[in-house]
Amino acid sequence: MVYTRTPHQGRDLFPFGNLAQEFEKVFATTHTANYPPYNLIKFNDNEYSLQFAVAGFKKEGIDIVVDNGVLKITGQAPDPQFEDGAGYIYKGIAARKFSRSFTLPEYFEVDWAGIEDGILSVGLTKKVPEEKKPKTITIN
Repeated sequence: MVYTRTPHQGRDLFPFGNLAQEFEKVFATTHTANYPPYNLIKFNDNEYSLQFAVAGFKKEGIDIVVDNGVLKITGQAPDPQFEDGAGYIYKGIAARKFSRSFTLPEYFEVDWAGIEDGILSVGLTKKVPEEKKPKTITIN
């Protein structure tokens, strides 16, 4: 997976001043759990990606739902299958399920999702309707 950086030109058009702090406010989680940890990547003014560390989870065990402006991601790791007579002597790796919810900012949509090397990526795109975009008025 390759990430490219778009050079910053002019004022940031994202509706937040300090993105890291405002992300916590606008994409507020409805659960207090910090699992799984996540990153927010900005590709340009309209394209973002949320990444979640989900090592041990398979795509079949993860559900992504957007309902009424809330992005909800849930997952449950599969129970390991052992041959007859085999089992844990010591189990130090927790197999847990998770649920994370985020309120999406206005005009944001979830466009895609993928999982690679234990990282779940969810693509977010800002799609402002034409009638809501600024217009330049020509003076006659």
